[in-house]
Amino acid sequence: MIEGSYLQHHLLIAMPGMVDRNFSQTVTYLCEHNADGALGIIINRPSDLRLSQLMAQMELPPPERPEFDGPVYHGGPVSEERGFVLHEEAGPWDASLFVSKAMHVTTSRDILMAIAKGEGPSRYLLALGYAGWTAGQLEQEMRDNAWLAVPANSHILFDLPAPERLTAAIGLLGVDWRQLSSEAGHA
Repeated sequence: MIEGSYLQHHLLIAMPGMVDRNFSQTVTYLCEHNADGALGIIINRPSDLRLSQLMAQMELPPPERPEFDGPVYHGGPVSEERGFVLHEEAGPWDASLFVSKAMHVTTSRDILMAIAKGEGPSRYLLALGYAGWTAGQLEQEMRDNAWLAVPANSHILFDLPAPERLTAAIGLLGVDWRQLSSEAGHA
């Protein structure tokens, strides 16, 4: 990674040697990456929780139709009680972060209520928790060969089933997952 470059709106692919069970075989969407650190959402680990169950826990009305009752993903090991919605369209929601022209992340309850009514973003991923790195930590982990990065792809984020996202993200690099090594090489 070039010093001073940041990977916001990229996918992080855990290398085969990743031993941390929180991240082994994961694809993480980086919502924020700057000199202060990074924040990402794991996009290929659906939990057993559904939107209707989350809404009940929050004492909010359930989704109005079964097709609005989507899965809730395990977004990472930090603040697992905190919700994040990755979505494409900007909207009137209270707490949204602009990630790129194509992507936003919202953390307010109003987007959940809109999704439950069928009035939310058309393509979204709902997660509890996030992955976080302190200043310089992600850069060091990349030098240690823990991650590969590739520009984010909406098709992978929203259209593919979760079990296919890792292989598809690796495919964007033009490499075969089975040929990746857990050993780092430095010239």
